[in-house]
Amino acid sequence: MRSESESFPEALADTLAGLQRLIRRRLRRGTPGPSLRGAEVDLPGIGVSEAAKELYPAGNSVSTLVNRLVADGYLVRETDPADRRAARLLSTPAADARLRDWRQRRAVLVRGQVARLDAADRAALEAALPALRKLAANLHEEAEET
Repeated sequence: MRSESESFPEALADTLAGLQRLIRRRLRRGTPGPSLRGAEVDLPGIGVSEAAKELYPAGNSVSTLVNRLVADGYLVRETDPADRRAARLLSTPAADARLRDWRQRRAVLVRGQVARLDAADRAALEAALPALRKLAANLHEEAEET
């Protein structure tokens, strides 16, 4: 039997993934048009090759995703002035409005759920934020090395 400290990393990962999944599911209900996937929120403003590196999708997933978002009017693909062989992905006003709405509704949802917690739980979550940010930075840094 594993100790609590040995199972903590797995429990943390499961909890974080579960929270993200539940938040997306709740927000999708009120989102008009095609549903946003996590990667779609992160694509505008970066290049296709950066997206492939950053998002770790399978094979041609980035191209498929980009083509769909261009066809839906949420992205514009332009030649990168710094490297004519590369493309930059720019969000359209429709995409900007949709992402702004998504983020605002996410903030309202999470704010409401946090408010339902008692003061000790709210304080514990707030105290954990620096460590969670450091964990995310470490994961990002390690991903950059590979």
